[in-house]
Amino acid sequence: MSAPNIETIVSLAKRRGFVFPSSEIYGGLGSAWDYGPLGVELCNNVKQAWWRWMVYERDDMEGLDSSIILNRLVWKYSGHEDTFSDPLVDCRDCNSRLRADKLGYLPSDEELRGQLAGDAVAKAIRERRVGCPNCGAKNLTEPRPFNLMFRTHVGAAAEDDPSSLVYLRPETAQGIFINFANVLTTSRRKLPFGVAQIGKSFRNEVTPGNFIFRTREFEQMEMEYFVRPGEDEQLHQEWIDSCFNWFTSLGISASNMRLYEQPKQELAHYAKRTVDIQYRFFPEREEEDRQWDELMGIANRTDFDLRTHSKKQSSALYSRRCARSTTIPAASGSCMRDRMRSAHRSV
Repeated sequence: MSAPNIETIVSLAKRRGFVFPSSEIYGGLGSAWDYGPLGVELCNNVKQAWWRWMVYERDDMEGLDSSIILNRLVWKYSGHEDTFSDPLVDCRDCNSRLRADKLGYLPSDEELRGQLAGDAVAKAIRERRVGCPNCGAKNLTEPRPFNLMFRTHVGAAAEDDPSSLVYLRPETAQGIFINFANVLTTSRRKLPFGVAQIGKSFRNEVTPGNFIFRTREFEQMEMEYFVRPGEDEQLHQEWIDSCFNWFTSLGISASNMRLYEQPKQELAHYAKRTVDIQYRFFPEREEEDRQWDELMGIANRTDFDLRTHSKKQSSALYSRRCARSTTIPAASGSCMRDRMRSAHRSV
């Protein structure tokens, strides 16, 4: 039997030792959680089930565990330094900091003609047609980009050396792309094949919260599948169907899941097409669209990442026989924490 609302799950998770507020004896830390005795076992069960299905039960998959701290150039050439950001606004009345794309304003089709959704929202804010969700005031600042990557420094004289700047990885995918040639050479693979990875990622979210739905530290389960040009669209759809069926094989009701096709204005800079598998996490909400949230993201990234990293190297990341490969990530996004939610909800 499903829980009636998310608050019931939060209460149960804390009471039974699944999840504890992190640093609780010192007042806690916003959007930081520790998994307790039952929580860590549940997490391990989910990771093991995914790894068994994704890697052990297939003959076209390899595993990887890349470093959390990578050379800064990885994030420069992947586009993360310039584009991995959220639009940030401030309310001048109550001093709240908010994401401009989460203010609840939906541009009309007429507004979207000839401009992106973000530009339409920015125009509505300037014209004071959008209010603060906390105080209701329509006195918001102009949206500005806020980079989500955590900065740190490496080395003994780190703070005095600009070249010591590095980032905690915001996704596990780039560790797979920069190791593509290594995996290809050592495994002697031929296209198509995939590389899977489970690991920590970090994002300095503007508005974290809502239990473990949006945290700054989380675990991702991600796979990149490499195919020849022209085969990407068919295999992308096959992965969408396969992932949806995998969730139902775990006992999750298909009636509580749906496929969400991201419109062009929502696509990431690398994506040709992205389909999210969404779960009905909030059945108690009156508006049906607000009942759903992402469970897994499945994106056709084309050859963007391999091509970009290859251009910055003296030798290509992939051999001539694999040139212009298309990459299709089968589990991009914060899959680990999302599947924790689904496991709680479907019990």
